[in-house]
Amino acid sequence: MGGFFGAVSHHDVVLDVFFGVDYHSHLGTRRAGMVIYDAERGFQKEIHSIENTPFRSRFEDDLDNFKGNSGIGCISDTDPQPLLVRSHLGTFAITTVGIINNAEALLSDFFADGEKQFMALSSGKVNSTELVAALINQKGSFVEGIKYAQEKVDGSLTLLIMTQDGDIIAARDAVGRLPVLIGKSEEGYCVSFESFASDKLGYPVDHELGPGEIVRIDADGWEMLSPPGDKMRICAFLWVYYGYPNSNYEGVNVEVMRYRNGAIMARDEKATCGIPELDYVAGVPDSGVPHAIGYSQGAERAFARPFIKYTPTWARSFMPSNQEVRNRVAKMKQIHIPELIKDKRLLFVDDSIVRGTQLRETVDFLYECGADEVHMRSACPPIMFSCKYLSFSSSKSDMELIGRRIVDQLEGAAGLEHLQEYADSSTERGQCLLRSICEQMGFDSLRYQSLEGMIEAIGIPPERICTYCWTGRE
Repeated sequence: MGGFFGAVSHHDVVLDVFFGVDYHSHLGTRRAGMVIYDAERGFQKEIHSIENTPFRSRFEDDLDNFKGNSGIGCISDTDPQPLLVRSHLGTFAITTVGIINNAEALLSDFFADGEKQFMALSSGKVNSTELVAALINQKGSFVEGIKYAQEKVDGSLTLLIMTQDGDIIAARDAVGRLPVLIGKSEEGYCVSFESFASDKLGYPVDHELGPGEIVRIDADGWEMLSPPGDKMRICAFLWVYYGYPNSNYEGVNVEVMRYRNGAIMARDEKATCGIPELDYVAGVPDSGVPHAIGYSQGAERAFARPFIKYTPTWARSFMPSNQEVRNRVAKMKQIHIPELIKDKRLLFVDDSIVRGTQLRETVDFLYECGADEVHMRSACPPIMFSCKYLSFSSSKSDMELIGRRIVDQLEGAAGLEHLQEYADSSTERGQCLLRSICEQMGFDSLRYQSLEGMIEAIGIPPERICTYCWTGRE
């Protein structure tokens, strides 16, 4: 997905931006970049691949070459950025987070005049951030341009701009699919995706942008350039999976939500079919662990860690891009504890079940290690649609999703009319989906958190939460 951090202050911000961006490493695995601005030296920029080396290691050697009181940086799961752009609006740095589903159509519009060109990536595609900059530059001001870009983009668009004056302009997606907040210190301000990064660096949160809100930030304060809109669709997966445990979105802490979510799952399971006899409840590390802690407390079953994730050399922030290698690394990272597996009845809680490939390998390995029973719980409902806004569960085809594959096997194209029934375990089709996945994956039992239970755990009005990947509704 990606994340960003920026700071502007009366003191040098290089280290603030360095550590602030590093604190977003859990959000992306491909590229990272920093741009620092100094009144005398101008813009200083570096972009590196982080596919095989973490952000910190890649950028440590650059720190001595940076100097300035303003800076922005990003972790990107897509194209290289931030970019430096020169236009009638001046020279500026820009970084974006989101998806442009209609990029080819927008490019066709540009090329229709016959006078425009873009730098092509090795794939032949155009850098999404460069495309956004081109849209912004069609208007007479940054505010007009940002609004125009968000209007033209089919998908989502959250961004940071650093101007040639060293000011930072931050814009949250038109319906707030991702968070953006401003932190304040004694000498300046920061803008961040993750709240804990702001707090840890000495910038207590001062303001959380509303959907579509645009602000300008300098060392002495911030001003609203465009007010927030009324409609919000913040991504539910921020709490379920993406967000770091310390962060808060819309006033709701990630870790607390996950405990509550697991407890609600156990509560509802007790009320319907009852909790199975178990020796241990465990989480699929890392993000499944807090959901499992909540489940174990609600189910009144012992919590244990039969698997430990080995991260010193294979943290998520530098997983390889090759899928075969990724699968092997994911398997190698899970270090089991035989004493907590052999002859034990285990229930695992995962944050989500997307494709199921790695999970099937895990279950097979558990039985090879002598597990007596393996039950599985998902902390969210069955994923039925690839995300078209933030790239979570982004797939070449919906058929890569295990839920959709099972529906297709059961009913073919006719099953598309009944996806909501399949996603609801209280229905006959929902029970059929659970049985079919259990048979294919080797679980002794399977249950998903309900959509209502997940929304209850988040605790903000459901109409303000994006649940597209489960419902297919915007």
